[in-house]
Amino acid sequence: MTLSSLLRITPRLTPTAARRTSRAVSSATNTSNTTKSLDSILIANRGEIALRVGRTAAERGIRVTTLYTDPDSRSQHALSSPFAFNLGSVSAYLDGDRIIEIAKKEGCQAIHPGYGFLDVQLSENSAFAQKCTEAGLVFIGPPYKAIEDMGDKSRSKEIMTAAGVPCVPGYHGQNQDPAFLEEQADEITYPVLIKAVKGGGGKGMRIASSKAEFQAQLESAKSEAMNSFGDDNVLVEKYITTPRHIEVQVFADKHGNSVALGERDCSIQRRHQKVLEESPAPHLPDATRKDLWAKARAAAEAVGYEGAGTVEFIFDNDSGNFYFMEMNTRLQVEHPVTEMVTGQDLVHWQILVAEGAKLPLTQEEVEERIAQSGHGIEARIYAENPDKGFIPDSGRLLHVRTPATSEEIRIDAGFVEGDDVSAHYDPMIAKLIVRGANREEALRKLAAALEEYEIAGPVTNIEFLKAVCKSPDFIAGEVETGYIEKHREELFPPKIIEEEVLAQVAMACMHRDSVSGVRFSAGVAGSTVGFTPSYQERQLLFTETTGPVSSDGSTFSVRVQQTADDTFNVEVGGRVFEQVVSRMDPTSHIVTSFFAHTRLDTTVVRDEDTIIAFQRGTQYRLTVPRAKWMEKALGLKDVKNSVLAPMPCKVLRVEVQAGDVVEKDQPLVVIESMKMETVIRSPQQGTIARVVHKEGDQCKSGTPLVEFTESE
Repeated sequence: MTLSSLLRITPRLTPTAARRTSRAVSSATNTSNTTKSLDSILIANRGEIALRVGRTAAERGIRVTTLYTDPDSRSQHALSSPFAFNLGSVSAYLDGDRIIEIAKKEGCQAIHPGYGFLDVQLSENSAFAQKCTEAGLVFIGPPYKAIEDMGDKSRSKEIMTAAGVPCVPGYHGQNQDPAFLEEQADEITYPVLIKAVKGGGGKGMRIASSKAEFQAQLESAKSEAMNSFGDDNVLVEKYITTPRHIEVQVFADKHGNSVALGERDCSIQRRHQKVLEESPAPHLPDATRKDLWAKARAAAEAVGYEGAGTVEFIFDNDSGNFYFMEMNTRLQVEHPVTEMVTGQDLVHWQILVAEGAKLPLTQEEVEERIAQSGHGIEARIYAENPDKGFIPDSGRLLHVRTPATSEEIRIDAGFVEGDDVSAHYDPMIAKLIVRGANREEALRKLAAALEEYEIAGPVTNIEFLKAVCKSPDFIAGEVETGYIEKHREELFPPKIIEEEVLAQVAMACMHRDSVSGVRFSAGVAGSTVGFTPSYQERQLLFTETTGPVSSDGSTFSVRVQQTADDTFNVEVGGRVFEQVVSRMDPTSHIVTSFFAHTRLDTTVVRDEDTIIAFQRGTQYRLTVPRAKWMEKALGLKDVKNSVLAPMPCKVLRVEVQAGDVVEKDQPLVVIESMKMETVIRSPQQGTIARVVHKEGDQCKSGTPLVEFTESE
């Protein structure tokens, strides 16, 4: 049995199963030179990574203590250990002193900081690492001095240059005067990349394409950097127009040994954040690949590194050159890709290094394993709406069905059906990782697994990921960080809803009403227009909401006539399906219908006015339009002249006031959600009638932010 099968997460994880689901067994057995075995670890993180670290620790007989906040009190990581402590408020995960206090009180020997939204605050916070050491706790990560050096983008560039690692041309100094930075950008020549020196995860990063927009982009980058990292210092670098993001996983021990465990191509990104990662990187010359590994090891050695780290490079598709970008002094979200192609448990490696052991494999042994391993790809499953600029979504997971896991299909998840995806934290639901004998086979497996993945509740990016997997240039390995924008029309096609989908949804409504003992549902438009003592006939209306923003929201009418038990005639857009035998399993939400030409199994989930259907590997989202009388009864306001909050958020800045005349695309309000800053721009030219919310207000999704005067 291989590592990939042992590390998978089952779709329904009970509190007990969370402690024993996966048996993370590394082939590494070298524990010689161990100075101190660890028997208790506190995991200073949440969600998927807390569960991931906990499984490996449990396999080694290490007691795990977990932490949670009030919003996470029923989360899987909070339930996974009998040793779990409530930190309190939303931001309490960042209270390093409190975390150290709990670790000491519980007799923990070490702290694992994980990764994710705590990157800078804990897992890449040199002060926190130093405090752990001073408190007598083992910090399962690199020495605090290495974190400090690599956490400062400017300082890291100086170290890398001295070590012979190529860096992108740019200004990395201390002078932060806006006029001076603009002069530097002029010398570098546009486009330039403005990046927070303490940044990570795409936050505090902006592209200035011309001198005219430099100051606005600089202000935005500095504001987001201060909100995210408490430091608004930035660097300015040449922006490479056709870049790939290629990173190398490195490990080093306390004995002077270091290895590079292959590279990962992470070029498919939105908002400068990764969506798909794969290893090995496609179409990379072998000499370049080996040079990347060597430079990454040199980078680690230059700062006296220990433990897991990732050296990130920008690869210029035009010239074939690569440049050091930054070093993430922690385990990365995408580390399972490397585990797939090396057969190693990298969390186990982290624990071994923390205990003082030597690295389990030499560089030569690592390269031999990679040469025989095939290809790995990871897709991040997010609660977000790609059709609306990938804005985060939140809410309860009403239905979750995952593809079957195996030795070559792995799922790392932090949520199960019934859990709430909080608006307070990162919107990643799970990671789907596959391996194939080669890239072509791995892509086929990923596409097939995505078609089996069903999530109802928050909007997810699964349909978008399917589109990427079918994109010819992606299949050919022709990738770059601007891939999504350059292939926008292809990746966001208009959704065609087949008549059979609408028929299945309509019959699902009939089945549910039959089970509940009513003849029609108040939430479904239309009513019973005629029925026999046993059967009924109904007209149902649905509005399509699955297409891109430009979708016209087409409304479909479906007429259903029940002719016998479980038998229906269905008319959709002039097409009639006669004598359809149909049944529904209320537990699985699956409607099975026998049409004259085919059998269909369709999952149909109802969430108030929203219906989510899954049929033959495609998801469809429909809304049931409310009657005007119902909207009035519910007190719903007409928001056609309002700009609405696209997600649950906090108002950071208000850029307009009542009476202002604004142009289309002019900034109105700046909001923050899930640590992401978003500028809300005017959809039209017009006059502001009212600013509904002030700076600091918390808003629900769909709440009006700004109202316009009525157009004449």
